[in-house]
Amino acid sequence: MQADMPTVHPDSQDLVASVFEAVKGISASFPRSLFLQRAREGGHARELWDALVVADLLAIGVPESLGGAGGGLTGTTAVMEALARAGIPPLQYSLTTFSREAILRHGTSQQIEDHVVATITGKRKICLGVTEPEAGTNSFAARTSARKTADGTYRISGQKVFISGADEADHILLLARTAPPGEKLSRRNGFGLFIVDMGLPGIELRKLDIEWYAPESQFEVFFDDVEVPAEALIGTEGLGFDHILSCLNQERVTVAAWALGLGDYALNKAVDYAKIRAPFGTPIGAHQAVQHPLALAKAEMEAARQVMYSAAATYDNGIDAGDQANMAKLLGSRAALSAVDSAIQTHGGSAFVYETDVVTIWPMVRILQIAPLNNESILNYISERVLGLPRS
Repeated sequence: MQADMPTVHPDSQDLVASVFEAVKGISASFPRSLFLQRAREGGHARELWDALVVADLLAIGVPESLGGAGGGLTGTTAVMEALARAGIPPLQYSLTTFSREAILRHGTSQQIEDHVVATITGKRKICLGVTEPEAGTNSFAARTSARKTADGTYRISGQKVFISGADEADHILLLARTAPPGEKLSRRNGFGLFIVDMGLPGIELRKLDIEWYAPESQFEVFFDDVEVPAEALIGTEGLGFDHILSCLNQERVTVAAWALGLGDYALNKAVDYAKIRAPFGTPIGAHQAVQHPLALAKAEMEAARQVMYSAAATYDNGIDAGDQANMAKLLGSRAALSAVDSAIQTHGGSAFVYETDVVTIWPMVRILQIAPLNNESILNYISERVLGLPRS
């Protein structure tokens, strides 16, 4: 089955079409087979990153006034979806693009030059440091602290966990508490947002043993009295949590694109297989028990895709896209999981053979039900913020 071009606003059709065309060239030189090989070897997909640079896809999302290609969130969403549809979704791309959004919004001109413009040429890779072992999704329970010293520098101590791509990233966008111990934290009080050089003394990485068939790995990151300069602080001290929220809507949408692209990849494999697999003489795709789950997955993914691109357009127009962005992540991840599950069922036992490359899709899509924000938390958001129900 040929992947359809996503339906987007007419103003964005040319941009999305050019992105999908560029990704065809990238996937030809760095196919899914090489992506899986790198994952199995525990290696990195550096050739994929370099190809993104050559195709100028890292410039999408950076304003033209800064030397970027423009395109906003719609453009970065298209890049992530196209790469995922090809079975080669680079998590580092997603991390870097939404991390730089907070710097674009709250950073100084020098910080934007150093940490946003530098991403265009691939020289800057950013990972995100929010989650902690004890806090989980409750960032207000964070213990990692940034203590300001007399000379204006900060001393950071603590631990972050499930930090993807920490070994590849040269910087981490780090959320740390600046309030003294015992002081209550809130969205607009007690946090600092820092862009921290991963090469500084006192930073230690510990790789987590997670199998999800991707070249990127996850880490625990330890900060032992790490001294960072004053200019590492993004925006206003105390407002770090508020600042990082400014990039989370972008995160939600790009994660939806990631999930839906993989869902399409799985669905395409299932449809192709159902057309030729005929143990009783008739292709199994002729049977409604096989057809209907695949058809439903297609419909649900298309609906989620409409919400996703609508959220991106709303965001690009400077309107609060929180409701749509959260719905896009929820619907996209759930629809993609149904597509992958249907693909597994369609393939039967052969789905679990590594070379078939079907069950290899499942862990990543399953993880996206949990991370970067679990779907239960999104349902809480919709219940309270959209429906006006009492806070859970």
